[in-house]
Amino acid sequence: MAMDREQVLRTAAALLARKSTSTMDEVARAAGIGRATLHRHFAGREALVKALEELGIQEFEAAVDRARLDEGDAGDALRRLIAEMEPGAELLAFLVTENQLFEGDQINEGWSRLDARVSALFRRGQEQGEFRIDLSPAWLTEALYGLIGTCAWSVMDGRVAKNDFQYMIAELLLGGARRSVEK
Repeated sequence: MAMDREQVLRTAAALLARKSTSTMDEVARAAGIGRATLHRHFAGREALVKALEELGIQEFEAAVDRARLDEGDAGDALRRLIAEMEPGAELLAFLVTENQLFEGDQINEGWSRLDARVSALFRRGQEQGEFRIDLSPAWLTEALYGLIGTCAWSVMDGRVAKNDFQYMIAELLLGGARRSVEK
């Protein structure tokens, strides 16, 4: 039986998002393949995590493209982005907590590219008077990633209904990011 690499990666992402300390044996079992097969494709945990990172960046870039961040007002663009990121939320939840991806000189340039695109959305919202200016676009970007990851975990654990994913993230982030109008 041929191994479907993408399906193995998605299975690994779902497992590792729930239990980041899962072993390669546990990943292989969850994917329905033998340990030797998994090791032929991913020499170890580091190689598996790097492959997950590549998949995550690819999915995140596609979500950003589909969200059309330059169209309409920034709040609507942010809601579209959250909706587009929801299918890959478990993978993002795992990746944003995987310290080895953000240490040292070998940080994947894809993260910088994505951060710049999302930060530009927040900056545009600030420039148009829609978002608070006392919170940096970089911080708002990190807050978005954190909320998506946390909500993904909450959905996986059954503490949050899947149907509430987009609403809860958008309302919490925008409620805290909106500029208050002085009366």
